[in-house]
Amino acid sequence: MNITVAISGGTDSLFALLHLKEEGHSVTALHARFLPAPAENDAVPVMESLCRSIGIPLYVVDLSEDFRRLVMVPFAMEHARARTPNPCAMCNRAMKFGLLFDRAMRFGEMFATGHYAAMRDHPRYGLSLRAGSDGTKDQSYFLALVPAARLRRCIFPLAEWKKSDIRQWLSSRGLTPPVPAESQEICFIPGDDHYAWLREKESQGLKLPGPGPVLLAGENRIIAQHRGLWRYTEGQRRGLGIPWKEPLYALKRLRESNTLVVGPKNLLPVTSCSAFSPNLMVSPELWPEKLLVRVRYHQRPEPARVEISEKRMDIFFDSPQQPPAPGQIAAIYDEDGFLLAGAVLN
Repeated sequence: MNITVAISGGTDSLFALLHLKEEGHSVTALHARFLPAPAENDAVPVMESLCRSIGIPLYVVDLSEDFRRLVMVPFAMEHARARTPNPCAMCNRAMKFGLLFDRAMRFGEMFATGHYAAMRDHPRYGLSLRAGSDGTKDQSYFLALVPAARLRRCIFPLAEWKKSDIRQWLSSRGLTPPVPAESQEICFIPGDDHYAWLREKESQGLKLPGPGPVLLAGENRIIAQHRGLWRYTEGQRRGLGIPWKEPLYALKRLRESNTLVVGPKNLLPVTSCSAFSPNLMVSPELWPEKLLVRVRYHQRPEPARVEISEKRMDIFFDSPQQPPAPGQIAAIYDEDGFLLAGAVLN
């Protein structure tokens, strides 16, 4: 089979490339520049040398202007609307499984990446996306906005692997990734300081919401001034900067009145939320009765009831949850880890 493999230069994508080659597939490496080429420590020459040494063609495409337009600008604009966007989900939909996927189809029948996820046959759903076996690394949540038709043309070689085993597999072959360090940060934000990054964009014309009232829930009175709704997110406790007799949490951001609603911990939990423009992985008629929902990446999927329409998804949790942050992703799973739908939280 002819497979195009997206490589970043890191451990996971290098393993995906070489593992597929060892399985006997005809593989082509494809690297996308999502950011302008760095003045120093550019990984591309090292990737080119590595691919030459193992007889794999490598193509490099410059998608940096598309990345700026489709990921960076929307990220900034969502913060300006006092929302908390998920740039990795945005990037997967628009870039990795959007424009890069389109390029990949020029070279092969299938597209492979180093994501910790799986495409598996299901007796009712057909070929569908399932969470990766390594629960600490599973990235299915970030794929929840990718159209199912595209995912069916994808292969995820890391599906059943753990990170430690992948490192050992590469080491046993004497291979060192061009980018050995694993980044946990947003790739386009230096030092993971998105507040500084947004302030820089503000100096370039981005209009961020300014200070406004802080409303104490329950007592319905103004107790302070916030520094701009873009600096806060639902569920936040640290950094509110509001001295009070008990710890306060950000409960809600009222964008229309530029008001931050805060309250004590007992007012934090919610039992429902909504999301818009559902991306259906599996037709709702095939969904099981028991559903599990994640509304943030670092969260165990929680039992919930879901009502869905063409433009909206309403979620009713079986037990109270921390308030979801608008702009993040709601991902619907079955009990076996198959992803049924995804949508952006209101």
